[in-house]
Amino acid sequence: MSTMLAGRLRLDDKTFAVEEVPVPVPGPGEVLIEVKAAGVCLSDIHLIDGSLSPDLAVEEVLRTGAVTLGHEVAGVIHSLGPEVRGNWAVGARVTLQAGQSCGKCAGCVRGRSCAQPLTRGVDYHGGWAQYAVAREDTLVPIPDNLPFDQAAIIPDAVSTPYASIVGTGAVRPAQSVGIWGVGGLGAHGIRIARLAGGAPIVAVDPLPAARERALLFGADVALDPSDPEFDEAVAQATGGRGIEVAFDFAGHPAVREQAATTLGPGGVMVLAGLTPAPLTVQDSIKFCYLGQQVRGQYGSQPEDVEALVRLASTGRLDLAPSITDHIPLAEAADAVARLEKKVGDPIRLVLVP
Repeated sequence: MSTMLAGRLRLDDKTFAVEEVPVPVPGPGEVLIEVKAAGVCLSDIHLIDGSLSPDLAVEEVLRTGAVTLGHEVAGVIHSLGPEVRGNWAVGARVTLQAGQSCGKCAGCVRGRSCAQPLTRGVDYHGGWAQYAVAREDTLVPIPDNLPFDQAAIIPDAVSTPYASIVGTGAVRPAQSVGIWGVGGLGAHGIRIARLAGGAPIVAVDPLPAARERALLFGADVALDPSDPEFDEAVAQATGGRGIEVAFDFAGHPAVREQAATTLGPGGVMVLAGLTPAPLTVQDSIKFCYLGQQVRGQYGSQPEDVEALVRLASTGRLDLAPSITDHIPLAEAADAVARLEKKVGDPIRLVLVP
């Protein structure tokens, strides 16, 4: 076992290909994971098209000029590196946090929050590979009854909307919730908003199939953002209150502008979908007068992933409907194209080495 397949993005010309590369060797405090499943995320598409970049790339990535993509990863421990302190054993089933602390900033040195966390598959090598190295503090054990494909998508696809809704948005029972974008993030956002007690839940998506899915996943209303009677439909659904907590899971400027117009007094808009485009609030006087807010969300915290593993493994959150298809790792480029073009309206495509 000297080489393996890995989906690599070259940083200079943004070309992506599945290549034969050396199997990585775990260093101190690290383990080697045999990957069983890895999710394909819109963020991976943004890396390939250049709208996102590995600004904090580690030395190895910079030296080789390429990074293995994939931040949603689950598998089994294949081998342990030196100085592993935890009670980890070969064969243990795990999912991996989507990122890790840098270990160098003032926050890390003082034992506080990291000021510049690194993202797996962006700043350091990820899990679109047969094997992946993981620092032991990023391992999350998963029980035998939680399938690898479902466990893999918890970090990010599920944990980002969870952190957005339960944490940043702080949704409380009976609050009106708006979900813009019913793709990989928004579909889970609807289900988590129901767990949090949001009522009503208004889903917004231009695709008819996505709106149908929104209703199946628990939305009370599913609207087309281009409908001339959109504003009236929101007012009717919320009893005139407007949206109390709105979530952008699409990462599109038009979404944010529309979501801002639906907010009621004291309403909050949470930006979870990523885009480099500027944020515009059309009526800033009204926005200020009504005491409205915009809050940013990037990823999730380790405890969010751990909580979701418990929710999924105890049956409180069934993630099986989220897995649209399984695709061989060797065909990762096809998976990228399918997600980018929304072929089959996927929630999550999963690569299987």
